[in-house]
Amino acid sequence: MTVDCIIEDQRWEVLGVDALGLRAAEAVLDRLGLDPGMYEISLLACSDARIADLNADFRGKPQPTNVLSWPSDERGAETAGEMPHPPEIDPHGPTELGDIAIAYDTCATEAQAADKPLADHTLHLLVHGTLHLLGFDHERDADATLMEGLEVEILGKLGVSDPYSV
Repeated sequence: MTVDCIIEDQRWEVLGVDALGLRAAEAVLDRLGLDPGMYEISLLACSDARIADLNADFRGKPQPTNVLSWPSDERGAETAGEMPHPPEIDPHGPTELGDIAIAYDTCATEAQAADKPLADHTLHLLVHGTLHLLGFDHERDADATLMEGLEVEILGKLGVSDPYSV
């Protein structure tokens, strides 16, 4: 697994976001039965200002958010609640799954408000973003149930408690 990490906000470096990105991506691919050695992801670890610009440009929402993802291909399932289409393997090298951007300030604020370690919250958001790259979403109720169930299962194997429990 290759996670090409660009750290624009140095606070991410202290947290070890590159290692967290690799852990999250490998855990997702392992759970889905995909060989992590066959895939790569780009990760931008940035500030709220940068992600607000990206959110405005790509989603028309000019405010910060915690994580954004851009899959390299459409992999979503046609039927709600079904598994997305697996990525096609590039015979010439690693298959690019897409790009993830994560914002430090929003993540830190959310982690503090939930009384969770920042590393755990970051792992959750990186698992979430990686699942989006693989075609999972939460637009339809059945898709959200599937995606959230996978997140809880994967995070549990990483030693992170259920982020959806109250």
